[in-house]
Amino acid sequence: MRSAANWLTAILSIITVGAALSLPTSAAYAGDDGNSKNITEDEIVRALAPAPKKPLTRGLSIGPQTAPAPSATDSKLIQSVRGRSTRSLSSTEREEIALAAKDKPNIDLEITFDYNSANISAKSLPSVQALGRALTSPDLKGSTFVVAGHTDAAGGEAYNQDLSESRADSIKRYLVEKYSISATDLVTVGYGKSKLKDPNQPLAEANRRVQVVNMENKTTASK
Repeated sequence: MRSAANWLTAILSIITVGAALSLPTSAAYAGDDGNSKNITEDEIVRALAPAPKKPLTRGLSIGPQTAPAPSATDSKLIQSVRGRSTRSLSSTEREEIALAAKDKPNIDLEITFDYNSANISAKSLPSVQALGRALTSPDLKGSTFVVAGHTDAAGGEAYNQDLSESRADSIKRYLVEKYSISATDLVTVGYGKSKLKDPNQPLAEANRRVQVVNMENKTTASK
């Protein structure tokens, strides 16, 4: 009887282990599918918020600080392109914007679009919605942002330039329509394949991105 009981216990153990191994594993990878690339509102706010000034006096407790006002040259540039259509920007203006944006708070968003289209893909909508909530948060509302479209190196320059402009405009249109962000607070620009994030892998997904830059903080941005 003891031997039979031992055999029964062993058989039950095997059945239990087998059942555990046969359970669906999709739940364990729920955060690792396409949705794992969607960024959160807080992450965007932290990336785009101006860096606080350091206290002048050691140990002095101070309230929230804003970044220094942009230079007169940068402000003049931003004022000249606010409200302009993406396609009206000259190559010189695009480069001036890129230069002015280099030292500003920014973030790259992996936003995909339907094939050969400027329609935002369904899987990327959560990221765009997080962007909309972030840009209307108290920390960022009222700032002026550059929304820059980039492509990978596949295809010709003219094609990619047009595609990057259309996609930047698509993001802006969504933010204006869904989150009532002022159109003049969003400056869209397309760079095609001219500014690859990973030039060593010109066809990599990392190059197909939308970059958002906080050009003027909310206390200095013109309304």
